Amino acid sequence: MDQFRFGKKTDDLFKAILSLENTKEAEAFFRDLNTIDEIKVMSERWQVARLVYKGMPYREIAKKLGVSVTKVSRIAVWVFHGEGGYKSVLEKLYKKDK
Repeated sequence: MDQFRFGKKTDDLFKAILSLENTKEAEAFFRDLNTIDEIKVMSERWQVARLVYKGMPYREIAKKLGVSVTKVSRIAVWVFHGEGGYKSVLEKLYKKDK
C-alpha cells in the first residue's frame, strides 16, 4: 500500500475549500464532493472532537452521540496528539465563543 502524501492534488482541494465564503457554499461543495455517509462520518468526528476538547467525559460523549467509547478515545488521540489540525480550529472557535 502506498503511503499517503500531501501534494498538488490535495493543495488544489484545500485551496478550493478555502475559497468557500459561507456555510451554504460549503454545504453545496461538500455534498457534491462527498457521499451522504462520508459527510455524516466527518460531522460525527467533528462533534466528538468538539466535546472532547471541551472536556466532556468520554462515556458521556459516547452516550450523547451514540458512538463507542473506543471511537471517542481514538478521536481524542488526534485532538491532543495529532498534527494540530483539530486543536488549531477548536482553539479559534473556542476564542470566538467567549
